[in-house]
Amino acid sequence: MTMSVPESNSGSEGKEEESEDESEILEESPCGRWQKRKEQISQGNVPGVESASLAMDTEEGVEVVWNEVLFNDRKVFKAQEEKIKEMFENLMQVEHPNIVKFHKYWLDMRESQARVIFITEYMSSGSLKQFLKKTKKNHKTMNVKAWKRWCTQILSALSYLHSCEPPIIHGNLTCDTIFIQHNGLIKIGSVWHRLFVNVFPEASVHGKVRAHRDEQRNLHFFSPEYGSAEDDYAIDIFSFGICALEMAVLEIQANGDAVVSKEAITNAGQSLEDPLMREFTQSCVRHEAKQRPTAHDLLFHRVLFEVHSLKLLAAHCLISNQYLLPENCVEEKTKSFDPNGLMAEIKHGDRPGVQLKYSHVSPLELDKFLEDVKNGIYPLMNFALSRPHPVPRALSLSHEQVESVKTPTPEPQETESRKVIQMHCNLESNEEGTKTHLSLFLKMDDKLHRQLSCDILPNDSSKDLANELVHYAFISEEDCEKLAGFLEDALTRHKGKASGTTQ
Repeated sequence: MTMSVPESNSGSEGKEEESEDESEILEESPCGRWQKRKEQISQGNVPGVESASLAMDTEEGVEVVWNEVLFNDRKVFKAQEEKIKEMFENLMQVEHPNIVKFHKYWLDMRESQARVIFITEYMSSGSLKQFLKKTKKNHKTMNVKAWKRWCTQILSALSYLHSCEPPIIHGNLTCDTIFIQHNGLIKIGSVWHRLFVNVFPEASVHGKVRAHRDEQRNLHFFSPEYGSAEDDYAIDIFSFGICALEMAVLEIQANGDAVVSKEAITNAGQSLEDPLMREFTQSCVRHEAKQRPTAHDLLFHRVLFEVHSLKLLAAHCLISNQYLLPENCVEEKTKSFDPNGLMAEIKHGDRPGVQLKYSHVSPLELDKFLEDVKNGIYPLMNFALSRPHPVPRALSLSHEQVESVKTPTPEPQETESRKVIQMHCNLESNEEGTKTHLSLFLKMDDKLHRQLSCDILPNDSSKDLANELVHYAFISEEDCEKLAGFLEDALTRHKGKASGTTQ
C-alpha cells in the first residue's frame, strides 16, 4: 500500500499534548500484536481504503500502518467475503526487498457494518516526490550514482512482479507511490492497486472512491493506452520512465497548467546531458507499448552499470552464507592481507595488462558495500533464472475471474519473513547421554537476536528440529534447509567429542 509520513503541524503550542493525544491506543488486533493509534497517515490513492493510522507492532517494536476498508452493507460484504479473504492471503505471499511489505489482515463483523483491517509496512522517511522537492528547494542536483541505484531497485521490483505467472501489473506507479528509506533503500507501494479496484466495487465500499486518473497532477505518469483492454505490463514501464525522468531533473515543469504536457516531458528528456540517460528514459515513454523494453531488459542497460557483475555476484554469495562466517570476518581477513599483494591480474597479448592489489580496496568501502547489498540496494536480478515466480493466480485475475476458495480461518497463520544471517549453538549432554540440551542463538537480518533452547532426544533429527522452528514461526521456510545443515554439523561434532571422551 502507499504510505507517506504524517504532515507536521506548524507552531509549538500544545505540541506535547498533541503528541500524547496522537499516541493514544484506540484499538488492538485480535492477537494483541498490533495497536492502532490516533495519528492519521496520508494513505495515497488506494481504492476503498477509508482510513490509515499509525500503529505499533508490539512484537518487533516498530511502527506500522493500520488500514481499514469499511462496508456499510453486510449482505454485499458476505457476497464478497471469500474473494476478499483469498485476495488478502495472496497479498501476504508477495515478498521483495523493494516492495512495501504486507504483514497481516483480519475481518471485523459488526451489527451495522463490516471492516477489513490490514497491516502494512510504514515508510517513515517519506515518498520520492517529497525527497525530490526538498532537493530542488535546497538548490541541489540529483547525484547520478543515486539515480542509477534507485532505477535499479525500482526495476528489480517491477521485474519480479512482471515475471509472475500471470504477470502482476502495478498500474499506479508514480513518485508518490515510491518510498525512500534513510539508508537509500527504495520500496514501491500501492502494488495491489489494480486488484483492489477489481475486488472492491464502488457501490459496496463505504465512502467515495477516487479514480487515480482524476489526480490531475499525476496524469502524466499514465501511458496513452492506460485503461484500455489491451494494456499490460508496458503501462508500468511508461510510468517508470516518467519517474526516472523526474528523478533526474527533480521536477517536470507543468508551466502553470494543471497537467504536465507531452511537450514538457520531451523538453525534460532533451535537457539530460548524458546521452545514455536520455536514450534510457525515452525508450520507456515510447507511444507504442510494444516498442517499450521490459523491466528485465532495462536492468541490463549500460547506463545502470555501476558495480562489476562478478563483484556483485560474490557479494551476494557472501551475504547468503554469512551465517557460516564469524561476525567480523571481512575486517579480520583484510587485516591479514599484504597491501602490496597481488589480488588479480588481467593479461592482454597486445598491450600491458592490469594488476589489482589489495591496497586498491578500502576495507571501510567494502563493509559499506556489503551492508548495502544486504539491505537490497544492489539487487541481483540480472543473474536470476528466467522462470516465473510461484505467485497465486488470484493475485492477477480480474474481479469476474477470481474463484471463491474456502478458507478455514479469516486470520492467516503467523510466519517469519526475516532472514537468519548468523547462527551459533551450544550443546550439552547429561551424564547418561539420554538427552542433549541445545542453546541456539540466531541473528536476524534486522539486527534483532533470537535465543532458543530445548532438550534433544537421541532419535531427534536436525531436519525435524528445523521444521519445528518453521512451524512455530521462529525462522522462515527459506532458512529451514541451511539451519538443518548447521544443526547436523553441530550434532555430528558434539557426538564425536562425546565418544572421544568416553573411550
